[in-house]
Amino acid sequence: MGTIDFAPLWITLKTGIVASVFSFFIGIAFAELVINTKGRVRAFWDGLLTLPMVLPPTVAGYILLRIFSTRRPFGSFLSNSMGIQVVHTWLGCVVAATIIALPLMYRNARAAFEQIDENVIYAARTLGISEWKVFWKIRLPMAKPGIISGVTLAFARAIGEYGATSMLAGNIAGKTSTISQQIAMVIQSGDYATAGFWCIVIIAISFACLVSINMICGKSKGIKRKRKNNVAHSKNKKTVG
Repeated sequence: MGTIDFAPLWITLKTGIVASVFSFFIGIAFAELVINTKGRVRAFWDGLLTLPMVLPPTVAGYILLRIFSTRRPFGSFLSNSMGIQVVHTWLGCVVAATIIALPLMYRNARAAFEQIDENVIYAARTLGISEWKVFWKIRLPMAKPGIISGVTLAFARAIGEYGATSMLAGNIAGKTSTISQQIAMVIQSGDYATAGFWCIVIIAISFACLVSINMICGKSKGIKRKRKNNVAHSKNKKTVG
């Protein structure tokens, strides 16, 4: 193993953070959209938003390449009219990672919102609180554990993305070469020691994400259990009195 170039680590972390931010807002917005729709429309949106989770990443990368290529209408418009280049750029890494990680954020956010007691929401509305405030002051805080889990899982998935990223952004050293792409490249050159080093790095980061989720969810359950015990204790006091 020669000298380690840590550029893939910074590119990977930068990509994961930005993709997680995009996944956070897009995932929450679509979770709200799907929850408030019914029937076939709901099934369509849910299937479309979950699709990147089950598709081979190379298929998703091919679709993105067809969309953002400068030879295609949308890609040509971005490049010529707005000066935005997606293919073979770091922006391509972000786009690919966001698309692949989005289903995890969306499904966690949706599950968290669906578990909220609707009686609390109805009570807030009867008090004249606007829908905007109901969302930011009540729904979002109550769904906090699920939202945090979604963001963390989206980040872990984004930093491990390979197939779609290699199709859309390529593997350009110091520019679009993430840890996953670096592992594949050094293995092809026979440098298994460097590949092992990067495997340990990505495993450590991913494991830390999973541990943090368990700690957050465990703490949330402990708080809820404590609240229930307090409510039950106060009811017992009233009954005795």
